[in-house]
Amino acid sequence: MTLVDRFLQKPRRSSFLFGPRGTGKTTWLRQVLGDVPTLDLLDAETYRSYAARPERLREWLAAQGRPSWVVIDEVQRVPALLDVVHQVMEQKTGVQFVMTGSSARKLRRAGVNLLAGRASVLTLHPFMAAELGDAFDLDAALAYGLVPVVHGAEERREALAAYIGVYLEQEVKAEALVRNVGDFSRFIESVSFSHGACLNVAEVARECQINRNTARSYVSVLEDLLLGFTVPVFARRAKRILVGHPKFYYFDAGVFRSARPRGPLDRAEEIAGAALEGLVAQHLRAWLAYRRDGEARLFYWRTKSGSEVDFVVYGEDVFTAIEVKNARQVHRGDVRALRAFREDYPEADVCLTYRGRERLVVDGVPCVPCEEFLRSLDPRQEKVISNR
Repeated sequence: MTLVDRFLQKPRRSSFLFGPRGTGKTTWLRQVLGDVPTLDLLDAETYRSYAARPERLREWLAAQGRPSWVVIDEVQRVPALLDVVHQVMEQKTGVQFVMTGSSARKLRRAGVNLLAGRASVLTLHPFMAAELGDAFDLDAALAYGLVPVVHGAEERREALAAYIGVYLEQEVKAEALVRNVGDFSRFIESVSFSHGACLNVAEVARECQINRNTARSYVSVLEDLLLGFTVPVFARRAKRILVGHPKFYYFDAGVFRSARPRGPLDRAEEIAGAALEGLVAQHLRAWLAYRRDGEARLFYWRTKSGSEVDFVVYGEDVFTAIEVKNARQVHRGDVRALRAFREDYPEADVCLTYRGRERLVVDGVPCVPCEEFLRSLDPRQEKVISNR
């Protein structure tokens, strides 16, 4: 598979690198750090050895000479290793650590303080359209997503179908993150109906026949495993009555399509619309993460009367409202919510992205083809909307 240059910048100091399984953390580290000593805790023998005696890390480091960088893969499997890493860093040996993980849940449950701020936290996301360049295909991205391990597979459909199963076996079941894997499997399907919508935990709990607290804990598990995320309501200087529930998304459009059950009553355009909105969401999250400004965040805006703007990107140097439409044409009614948002926040840039091919301006609102919008999202640029 051809290597793809990622927008995530090389770490400057010891760092945690989090990202869902299959997003290419190990591959990226080889690209930016080269062939450095690596401790792979997914290897069964290595895991058993260091789980039994974490201080063995000192002996292993001594055998490596004086490397500039050391990688510890899937560090959450042996949280006690971080105590040893902390001690080595305190001794100022000059060794910089990169500790990868597909979940921070076990680290928090073990009371680990993530090295008391001595290590930065980076995240690696699915591919962005601008990273793939000419290899980006919008229809394929909506069908199979942009997780590198799936994108690079010969049979994407089969690879995607196996993806959630890998998580259930290797993360949820093996690490005993939930008591009832069957209930959690049903929850994964049920919560897919909330993808791109306000998350009503009580409703999802009824659908799964579990209690509300269990459903709420399952949402936390999905977030900790980086399989899903929630987007809060933008309420700064609110001039209207707003809803209170966050929106939920799976981290990748293909994972959402794989988790979402289909039946004769499902409308294809409804699922496609949710997938498109999720694809835009995952791009915006990656764009924010790779900028490294640490301030800007992703929100949405919805009033009690029903006006909704899908995304609001807000930070010290960026304020943009974005509406996503899975339609080939734009009508005046499609930009009504954006106009209402701009009335309340005249400082904001606004944009509608849709499935058509032409740039338009409808009632003063720029409308950009979705593929062009996604390709133009580059964290090296300050603005969400390209002026090209």
